[in-house]
Amino acid sequence: MLASGLAACGGGGSDVPVLNWYTNPDSGGQAEIAARCTDAADGQYRIATSVLPRESSAQREQLIRRLAANDSSIDIMSLDPPYIPEFAEAGFLAPVPEDVAERVTEDTVESAIEGSTWDGELVAVPFWANTQLLWYRESVVEAAGLDMSEPVTWEQLVEVSQEQDVRMGAQGIRAEALTVWLNALIESAGGSIIQENAEDPADIELGLATDAAVRAAEIMHTVAESGQVSPAFSTTGEGENAVAFESEDAGFMVNWPFVWPQALAGVEAGTLDPSVPEDYGWTIYPRVDENEPAAPPYGGINLGIGAFSEYPEFAYEAAECIVSDENQAYYFITNGNPASSTTVYDDPEVLELFPMAPAIRESLEMAAPRPQTPYYNEVSVGIQRTYHPVTSVEPGATGEVAAALINAVLRGEQLL
Repeated sequence: MLASGLAACGGGGSDVPVLNWYTNPDSGGQAEIAARCTDAADGQYRIATSVLPRESSAQREQLIRRLAANDSSIDIMSLDPPYIPEFAEAGFLAPVPEDVAERVTEDTVESAIEGSTWDGELVAVPFWANTQLLWYRESVVEAAGLDMSEPVTWEQLVEVSQEQDVRMGAQGIRAEALTVWLNALIESAGGSIIQENAEDPADIELGLATDAAVRAAEIMHTVAESGQVSPAFSTTGEGENAVAFESEDAGFMVNWPFVWPQALAGVEAGTLDPSVPEDYGWTIYPRVDENEPAAPPYGGINLGIGAFSEYPEFAYEAAECIVSDENQAYYFITNGNPASSTTVYDDPEVLELFPMAPAIRESLEMAAPRPQTPYYNEVSVGIQRTYHPVTSVEPGATGEVAAALINAVLRGEQLL
């Protein structure tokens, strides 16, 4: 806080405006991009970074508390996409100029544009975009005779895992990862967690008891009861699944692309045999139904400009620099965070380090954002409370319980 305050005052007497960029934790990539864009500004301004807490919910809480007090020291924010509608609806984001909106959405994957949009308008700048792939062991699918060049379903994966006696990996933990999984399943089944938004939260229509939601719950229950998931499935998140996928009994896993550089780092450190990542394969997220395309998860980070910033024009200029193809390619290569720009996926260095880059780009074009609502926190926490543990999920009944809880919270009749 002290450092931010000094920066807001001009960095010890300097007349050069300082833009404060609040970033999510990473491996130093955003700080390096800030330095690059400070150099590119040629003395007009400089960018100082401050790192937010690791959990996205804690990031949201810290920023909202300060913006509610009209904090003018918040110029640029790295925002988790599900929380963008809340920031926009509250008036915490400076309007995106039309010319900026046109430039930052050119050659940008559709899911990142959707994740930066609220009420029909672009309210944030797409930065890096993330998605989950279906990871598999080449040796397992070869032994099973499973053709991974064709789309596969969750039921097929359960069947092959049982036949080959290998592990399946999905996120059963009571955390945001569980909402991500449920949302992808419902969207893949042709539904949505929120069927109809409304200005009055009491009028929001949820889709947790629809046929698509029932189908999603069936898949979750089938996976959890398959006998092929971790014994600690109810506490298993993305990190635990990535580690488990390096073991001898690994078969399939849905997870973000970080699992690839993590495995390569293990090889470099001498803690993982090179034959392990050599056996990795990847493809598009599994289908719920054979004839319906999957809607993979969408994540990442987009840039919001603080509504109370003293330098909104400079902030948008800096944001455009941050999300340039050059900086997105750098961030992808060094920090493993995929780009929202489609042209970055043609970069030879990106393709060399991430051979699955074409699959990531294809997945991002198919991906579906999580429910877009100013009340996302209430929706997600309500889902986590009722769909956990996954072994207790009852198709139909659990969705009704979740909808009743969330509706009661939105009407102010119950607290989470």
